[in-house]
Amino acid sequence: MELNVPSLFLLGTLALTEIWAGCHSLRYFDAAMASHELAEPRFLAVGYVDDQQFVRFDSHSASPREEPRAPWMEQMDPGYWERNTRVNRENAQSYRVGLQNLRGYFNQSEGGVHTYQSICGCEVSPDLTFKRGFYQFAYDGQDYIALDTETSTWIALVPQAVNTKLKWEVDSSLVEREKAYLKEKCVQWLKKYLEIGQKTLKRADPPNARVTRHTAPYGEVTLRCRAQDFYPSDISLTWLRDGEEQLQDTEFIETRPAGDGTFQKWAGVDVTSGQEEKYTCRVQHEGLPEPLTLKWEPESSSTWLIVGGLAVLHLLLTAVIAEL
Repeated sequence: MELNVPSLFLLGTLALTEIWAGCHSLRYFDAAMASHELAEPRFLAVGYVDDQQFVRFDSHSASPREEPRAPWMEQMDPGYWERNTRVNRENAQSYRVGLQNLRGYFNQSEGGVHTYQSICGCEVSPDLTFKRGFYQFAYDGQDYIALDTETSTWIALVPQAVNTKLKWEVDSSLVEREKAYLKEKCVQWLKKYLEIGQKTLKRADPPNARVTRHTAPYGEVTLRCRAQDFYPSDISLTWLRDGEEQLQDTEFIETRPAGDGTFQKWAGVDVTSGQEEKYTCRVQHEGLPEPLTLKWEPESSSTWLIVGGLAVLHLLLTAVIAEL
């Protein structure tokens, strides 16, 4: 059974705010899943620097160990992998116990599929100073509990999470230890990863972008601004009509990985047929020296005439050859 950690998180408390151009982040996604198909819950941990996965641990692999997922991580010494493997194995056991407790809190019987997840990490500003830390949990796809670093308290996001909140608050030093990790250790490791993987992590590949026109069955017209082949994933696509932003009328598709280390995104806007020339798409990305401004440009009739003429010429030549 496939367990894809990042895809399990819902929007809301677990959704991260946009990481602005020039900022960097270190994030760890942990998840445990219990199912009648599994002899014991499966635990998976995945680490990301910015948008690139760099480490992974799977408790159901043949030899469970934390492994590199980026070429630049292969230079880490054996002690690093041994230490992180030990931590992940301890976390796996902790999450299995957590799943048992959560079933009790939610008054659930044995059986069924249940997931217990967390996201933990930090963001730094362009000058690599601490910007934000986060530590948040979810159960069965819903926000459960989160650390509020401003007030140094655990926030119960559902009534059942009060049980966990009270248990964790027994140790008054727990919050301070977590805050210290987010503000200090997390930032230190992020800086190290950025240093050893800088050729990949600090690159900025500009997007290839274009505008296309689409007509629905009942005649509705939509213009789509498409961007692809860009890295990092942070990008802004804005539709303007006569120079004014059309935020409420714009439909966005979330930024998606292309599978080759780059990303894709598009934004669509409904327009009145014949008014297409009033709309422009503005594309902003750190790989661009300045924003792109794009419009839909219909293919000229002369182009079609040339293509059509070539097609007719091809048919005539074919006919002549056939007669020969």
